[in-house]
Amino acid sequence: MLTQEEIWDAAAAQRYDTPGTGMFAPEVLGPTVDRLAALADGGPALEFAVGTGRVAVPLAGRGVPVTGIELSRPMVEKLRTKVDEDTLPVTVGDMASTVVPGRFSLVYLVFNTISNLQTQAEQVACFRNAARHLGPGGRFVIELWVPELRKLPPGQQATVWHVEPDYIGLDTYDVLHQRAVSYHFRFGEGTEAQLFRSPHRYIWPAELDLMAQLAGFVLESRHADWSGGEFTADSRSHVSVYRLPD
Repeated sequence: MLTQEEIWDAAAAQRYDTPGTGMFAPEVLGPTVDRLAALADGGPALEFAVGTGRVAVPLAGRGVPVTGIELSRPMVEKLRTKVDEDTLPVTVGDMASTVVPGRFSLVYLVFNTISNLQTQAEQVACFRNAARHLGPGGRFVIELWVPELRKLPPGQQATVWHVEPDYIGLDTYDVLHQRAVSYHFRFGEGTEAQLFRSPHRYIWPAELDLMAQLAGFVLESRHADWSGGEFTADSRSHVSVYRLPD
């Protein structure tokens, strides 16, 4: 199995940013930053898996002091083309165990990234690491997709979750071990296609809540998106806000 360092290498870092489209589209990024700024409530924020700064850079631009933890050095190098260390300090390390100085009002983990941790134990450790960085009443926010197992007919192991003229996204599932691999195919006019794949351990919302409980959190809210849409049985993702007792 590929390690996270091998997946998020220099090539991945170079193609990660898609300014103005996809997860960088204003209608996606704007509500994310708005909600996180409100949840920080004037205090400092820590982003686990800060990547190239998709969320952290505009959040810092809103006046929120942001610190990051990131495993991939090439991703940090790409972030450094946008802001310097004084503006957005980053520690290279694993979000499940790396500790940075300071106490934060908000820790956040966006775009399904907690599922990059490949075991339940690592995911629980991530919650505990978030709690370690927060003061009383501090919040941990997770954005995560809901596994689409209801779409799997008997004997089928994959679902196509997005199709565009130049892109296909699909997930394959190992339901016995609660694993999924996401495949991203991009192609142009010719016969060649570019493939990026990433392994995940998927987490049901109820299991996520139990992980939070083990780390001392309570669920404060859950919505279908960053704009506060209602979370229902048909929601494909959720934004869950966990809080430590005051």
